[in-house]
Amino acid sequence: MTNDIAASSAQTFPPSGYVGDAAAQEEWDRRYTDREQLWSGQPNGTLVAEVADLAPGRALDVGCGEGADAVWLARAGWDVTALEVSGVALSRAARHAQDAGVNIHWVHAGLAEAALPPASFDLVSAQYPALPRTPDGAAEKALVAAVAPGGVLLFVHHAGMESQPVNDSGFDPAAYVWPSMVIALLDEDWAIEVNEQRPRVIPEGGAGAHHAEDVVIRARRLR
Repeated sequence: MTNDIAASSAQTFPPSGYVGDAAAQEEWDRRYTDREQLWSGQPNGTLVAEVADLAPGRALDVGCGEGADAVWLARAGWDVTALEVSGVALSRAARHAQDAGVNIHWVHAGLAEAALPPASFDLVSAQYPALPRTPDGAAEKALVAAVAPGGVLLFVHHAGMESQPVNDSGFDPAAYVWPSMVIALLDEDWAIEVNEQRPRVIPEGGAGAHHAEDVVIRARRLR
């Protein structure tokens, strides 16, 4: 796989070519390997609701996991690029796409390292992403930069996570990008259409199902 957008179909997903932090890849590969299926297999409810009124174009699914959102978007007529750090997850996503009969462009990389073409996507969707926080804000800047003029950024995360203390598992909120950091990057070139906390539309089963409230940001790039 190349380091930027890979024009591979679900049927020809390459097993190598990762670009990004090796420790992040190892951590997420381990999480996926520990369970036969980590997520519910259903698209995220907020994505379905917020994209319903958008005309299909080019979509970027950031942290695509096992591929449920990417497959749903492709079935709805979107030209989908799906990015993920875990090769284990991408292999499952590719099989999901093959079973669904859709083609998706797979990118095995961290968001900041993926070298995605700027201002190229009509929809950039990040549903509960584990984006690493860095002093230069590389991940959130890459997220915002990927949206084309007229396009939509949809960023959804678990409410209240940003202010939690480090827990027994070692999860440290200070290590990740949260909605407030994305909002801080949106200047006069953006119109914020949604910025709210709401009850989560929870698919049955899968990790994360215990979170009941979401923070939802939907912003349109004006120019």
